[in-house]
Amino acid sequence: MAISPAANRAPLPLTSAPTRGSKMAASAAMERLRYMLVLLLLLHGTDSFYVPGVAPINFHHNDPVEIKAVKLTSSRTQLPYEYYSLPFCQPTKITYKAENLGEVLRGDRIVNTPFQVSMNVEKKCEVLCNFPNKPVTLTVEQSKLVAERIREDYYVHLIADNLPVATRLEFYSNREEEEKKKEKDVQFEHGYRLGFMDGNKFYLHNHLSFILYYHREDVEENQEPTYRVVRFEVIPQSIKLEDLKADEKSMCTLPEATGSAPQEIDPSKENQLLFTYSVHWEESDIKWASRWDTYLTMSDVQIHWFSIINSVVVVFFLSGILSMIIIRTLRKDIANYNKEDDIEDTMEESGWKLVHGDVFRPPQYPMILSSLLGSGIQLFCMILIVIFVAMLGMLSPSSRGALMTTACFLFMFMGVFGGFFAGRLYRTLKGHRWKKGAFCTATLYPGVVFGICFVLNCFIWGKHSSGAVPFPTMVALLCMWFGISLPLVYLGYYFGFRKQPYDNPVRTNQIPRQIPEQRWYMNKFVGILMAGILPFGAMFIELFFIFSAIWENQFYYLFGFLFLVFIILVVSCSQISIVMVYFQLCAEDYRWWWRTFLVSGGSAFYVLIYAIFYFVNKLDIVEFIPSLLYFGYTALMVLSFWLLTGTIGFYAAYMFVRKIYAAVKID
Repeated sequence: MAISPAANRAPLPLTSAPTRGSKMAASAAMERLRYMLVLLLLLHGTDSFYVPGVAPINFHHNDPVEIKAVKLTSSRTQLPYEYYSLPFCQPTKITYKAENLGEVLRGDRIVNTPFQVSMNVEKKCEVLCNFPNKPVTLTVEQSKLVAERIREDYYVHLIADNLPVATRLEFYSNREEEEKKKEKDVQFEHGYRLGFMDGNKFYLHNHLSFILYYHREDVEENQEPTYRVVRFEVIPQSIKLEDLKADEKSMCTLPEATGSAPQEIDPSKENQLLFTYSVHWEESDIKWASRWDTYLTMSDVQIHWFSIINSVVVVFFLSGILSMIIIRTLRKDIANYNKEDDIEDTMEESGWKLVHGDVFRPPQYPMILSSLLGSGIQLFCMILIVIFVAMLGMLSPSSRGALMTTACFLFMFMGVFGGFFAGRLYRTLKGHRWKKGAFCTATLYPGVVFGICFVLNCFIWGKHSSGAVPFPTMVALLCMWFGISLPLVYLGYYFGFRKQPYDNPVRTNQIPRQIPEQRWYMNKFVGILMAGILPFGAMFIELFFIFSAIWENQFYYLFGFLFLVFIILVVSCSQISIVMVYFQLCAEDYRWWWRTFLVSGGSAFYVLIYAIFYFVNKLDIVEFIPSLLYFGYTALMVLSFWLLTGTIGFYAAYMFVRKIYAAVKID
């Protein structure tokens, strides 16, 4: 089994961060990192690199290395569960780590485990629950639950020194040359499988062989050597109770691979088994700052590079052609409109100049339009900052939940910009009720998001999943919404509404002009289909990796590429929007406000189609609640993407319309 090449190009290693407790060294190292950060940005504009998210921990020989559990996940159910939701061996005192907002929303519940691991100390085989003469007995209910989790293909996620456990997968890349070339490709699977099925029988992985790699740090001659954990692997095994020979000291002897039978879990009766583990240490040349390379480097990197570059070239080529067409046509139009009066008398006016008296006529529902555009500005600012900061390596996977936490807080604080742009546009559209407009801007999009998430959360609660947002966290999010975002939106809306409205170059007639009958290709839905192709093509490749990271529990770390794709998305949305609004005005249809916003977000329709395709062909989801979660969260993604691209296209078209009508002489 191979992993989807989902996550990333290897980040560039920096110098190791200082040891814990050395404040002066930490300050000096941070100064060096800042200078190196600027240098690497200049040298590698589209590449992502890794800035350590936490200070490294130095271990001495025989120091305890704590093994913690994160959660159980499955791409088939999309429902994470706590580690102790299954009858694993528990320590004397269960202690949960205090999670940040991002970890809670991700369903992480980090808890201690009874595994006793010491730095550079080998363990051949040890019983976990310290009952060698009294094996663990699973009740019928527990056996059913374990069998159900195995059937649903659940993975167990552990961490050691904040480094996630991985299962090594080795296979031949070319079957035909297997005899000639015995080198194997190595990939890593995040976590380890809870168990496996053979026919209708369930088998549990009850023995874990931990393989930890350490890097020996350089110290002075008379000092005790220090070590840092740089890789955490596991080999899960299923070994029958009778084949595990345990003594009074909780030590056990593993059987030979050829003569052992797996530990079956019969869901119809009680089952007895032993949980055991072994620990093996190996020295590695990998430095601490590069230890995430194993998890972030996936296969088919060259294919990914080729796809990204190909997408960039095609989009720039098509955008250049569209730009040349629109500029040449516009120059010809403006030159014709600005000819002498005697020439104008001999020719009949036609085209976009005819609607100059109606093109800036306020549309229907100006408050809703300005509110949606304000939310789009809020999303745009949040996404731009998050991708840029992540590209610098400051939201690395080692800082669990940092990406989602940062995104939530940034969306709250960007409300001041969303309110400002919404307020100014609302006044430009002759709006007067600014307080109601500000409330609409602050609640319309966030209210839809919160409502959908609340309904989905109720279903997750019903499944007792750790992915359910706890009630205190939900109250905290509501307090952030009404205590931070809403006042900032009101503040920005107030200043935006008081600012001078956008200056339109032509006056609006009192009587609306009659709109001629439009051709079939000027239909809104046809326009959405036409306008959405190019932006969707710009981000299609990244969309696959993002979906793999979200729905298949992969790491995503291609933020350098993502930033480049985001810039291309902005350019392509802007140019397509300009072309579409030009064609519409040439057809003497001046109702472009809402149409431009809807058509510019046309790529969201293709994202929805791709999400359905991904669900049918890539995921193995058959149950109702996982399907509901997938389509519920996908609907939020599509809505957010529509607001983002629609806002980009609207403001590009608005600037274009003001520019062309300011360039012609109108009596």
